[in-house]
Amino acid sequence: MTLTVSVHAAISEIDRAQWNALAGGDPFLQYEFLSALETRQCLGRVNGWLPVHLAARNAAGELLGACPLYVKTNSYGEFVFDWGWEAAWRRAGLNYYPKLVCAIPYTPATGRRLLVAEGADAETVRAALVEQALALAQELKCSGVHWLFTADDETAWLEARGLPLRLGCQYHWRNRGYRDFEDFLDGFVSKKRKNLRQERRRVRDQGVELDVVHGHQADEALLATMHGFYVDTFEKHAGWATLTRDFFFEIAQTMGERLVLVVAKHGGRAVAGAINFRGDDTLYGRYWGCAADFHSLHFEACYYQGIDYCIREGLARYEPGAQGEHKISRGFLPTRTWSAHWIAEGGFVEPVKDFCQRERVAMQQRCDELHALSPFREDDRP
Repeated sequence: MTLTVSVHAAISEIDRAQWNALAGGDPFLQYEFLSALETRQCLGRVNGWLPVHLAARNAAGELLGACPLYVKTNSYGEFVFDWGWEAAWRRAGLNYYPKLVCAIPYTPATGRRLLVAEGADAETVRAALVEQALALAQELKCSGVHWLFTADDETAWLEARGLPLRLGCQYHWRNRGYRDFEDFLDGFVSKKRKNLRQERRRVRDQGVELDVVHGHQADEALLATMHGFYVDTFEKHAGWATLTRDFFFEIAQTMGERLVLVVAKHGGRAVAGAINFRGDDTLYGRYWGCAADFHSLHFEACYYQGIDYCIREGLARYEPGAQGEHKISRGFLPTRTWSAHWIAEGGFVEPVKDFCQRERVAMQQRCDELHALSPFREDDRP
């Protein structure tokens, strides 16, 4: 099978229906999500994300593969931290930027990165996409190519081709067929179960009410309020709120039920909220913000409402975002995440491989240790 792989500076150059046929149920791979990032001033040179998406077509022009790819001029919004690598390049008198990153901007969620059409030969399509990515990196004089938060089968495929892997750890919840939240809590040791019930009760006792609102149900006033919460959180932590209000306005209309807002109200006024995205079988927690402090409200809005939603909707997993060991005691268990890396500079190939291997051993040990913090009873652990 002969494939032609083209490079695209905007996702609008690729047919929407054909792209979405490859994307499947991942909300962050949806054409609508990636397009809104590009057209609503969330990317570009200022933010350090320049699209160079790949599209693999056969002789008949059918889209058989694709890859969300970006030229990066910084490391912001990737969540696989490589500032130490940049410092090493700089000490050697070399440029670490630009680099190529195959990922979803600002989104540390596991998913497919080498998209292959159903029925197509995955080996051939993946190989063509990776070959073009490496050729583009050399053409643009990039320091390397990085595939972030890869799906398990892609991780194994990339490793089999000699690419060193980095291991990370997040905290995910899995649905074991729970009937309701109390059924979920029944598997906890008594002290942890009591703590969670107490946190939920505190929120109710403060007179806070919570609603779940999907994107197509939200009016512009609510979306502006939620965006304000999002911006405020970044400003409080000296961060950079890259997602614009127009971005949220657009995806609320184009993605509908895939945008899931948890809105906390007190005295009829929205005081806090969590912004989530829904895939076919997974809920992804992304952002949180508040205009007033209420005891335990963060846990309720960001964790317990999401678990309730997953049980009610029959979703298999809940990924509440990167980092946060405090999630373990609330039923989110340590889960391995992966990235794969190709390095262009010969002098750094072996040191990077060695670093990844040593880091991987340490991270595996840490993940194993964190499992000891599980709130589940010994006879009821996943």
